Amino acid sequence: MNLLVRFPLPPVIINRQTRIPVPRAKSIESSSLMDQPKKVIVCGGGVIGVCTAYFLAEKGAAVTLIEMSDVACAASGKAGGFLAYDWCDGGPLEELARASFNLHRSLSEKLDGPRSYGYRALTTLSLTVRESERASASRFLPSWIDGPARSPKTIGTPETTAQVHPQLFTRTLIDRAVEMYGVKVEIAKLERVEVEEGRVGSIVLEGGRELEADAVVLAVGPWSSKLGLISSLFRVYGLKAHSIVLEPRDGSSITPHALFLSYHSSSSGGALDPEVYPRPTGEVYVCGMSKEEEVPDDPAEIRGNPESIAMLKRVAKTVSSHLGEGEAGLKAEQACFLPCTDDGIPVIGEVPGVKGCYVATGHNCWGILNGPATGASLAQLILHGHSTIVDLKRFTPSRFLLPSNP
Repeated sequence: MNLLVRFPLPPVIINRQTRIPVPRAKSIESSSLMDQPKKVIVCGGGVIGVCTAYFLAEKGAAVTLIEMSDVACAASGKAGGFLAYDWCDGGPLEELARASFNLHRSLSEKLDGPRSYGYRALTTLSLTVRESERASASRFLPSWIDGPARSPKTIGTPETTAQVHPQLFTRTLIDRAVEMYGVKVEIAKLERVEVEEGRVGSIVLEGGRELEADAVVLAVGPWSSKLGLISSLFRVYGLKAHSIVLEPRDGSSITPHALFLSYHSSSSGGALDPEVYPRPTGEVYVCGMSKEEEVPDDPAEIRGNPESIAMLKRVAKTVSSHLGEGEAGLKAEQACFLPCTDDGIPVIGEVPGVKGCYVATGHNCWGILNGPATGASLAQLILHGHSTIVDLKRFTPSRFLLPSNP
């Protein structure tokens, strides 16, 4: 039986026409913070910004979140929401990914994740699919996977892989931050960060309104490239990823198995690597077909490339007759931009030469997974000067600085 996911209420929005102070938080941990909570502005309403705002406010900071369009309107609302405990092992993201996977689990317990945003553990399979081969049933596969799938391999168990509905997760988290910790959300476009004598003092929004702050977090994903303060230090580019969301008529037959495919089309040369994620809402999310493109100024301007969307529909119906036209409704066809760095590692830390200004971006396809640990560790860095959750040294933006000449 499918689990019905409850849609959260929209976050509280503030919209004032004059210079506004950042509000005091409702819940303060220490006596020093209670006297004067640190005022922090978080720019960006995606999963990274929202997680940062949540953990900052939980620890006693007075937080305002600035988002130019809507919370989780871009990649954080259109991603797959796949979580993996150990898939980053052996690389620079190992500690971050493991910590964040565990934080997702604890957040789910605290926020009723299964009902609020579709959190669940699941089994993950890799499959080879060739359009040129005939479909045949396999006792090693769930019955709904009835296409020409071969070489099934379990690459994730319910102990090591899980999922969330990313938009519902992000919006649930900001709703709770508003309700429990007094976070304020404002829909406005960031124009610039005001820096005085090497320290951040405020931000200026489009239209000239100025908001004072003790610290500012820039968590604007692929739009980081639009900010001179960031682009002067390192490059963040957008990887355009496509997806479709299907609603099978018989959703109860779709089991919780995430699929990672090596897909061989009869009309193309190399293999494609699409992914298929059934959700507890009864939907099935299919994604892939990514390439680097210029990021538009407005998230609302993003449209999927027709040929990429057509290929994902083709993948879906080939993998399962339950996902073909006539058997499944098309709920969404969409695209989003994943923020990437040239060295493939996220950037998390204080901006060199600008005290009180922090950046968190470049998480590529692991933004939903690594959002909680990024937000929690950055909150510790801002409020206490260091992080005990994750060692942030490998993610510092200072790594992009050229060595000084002797």
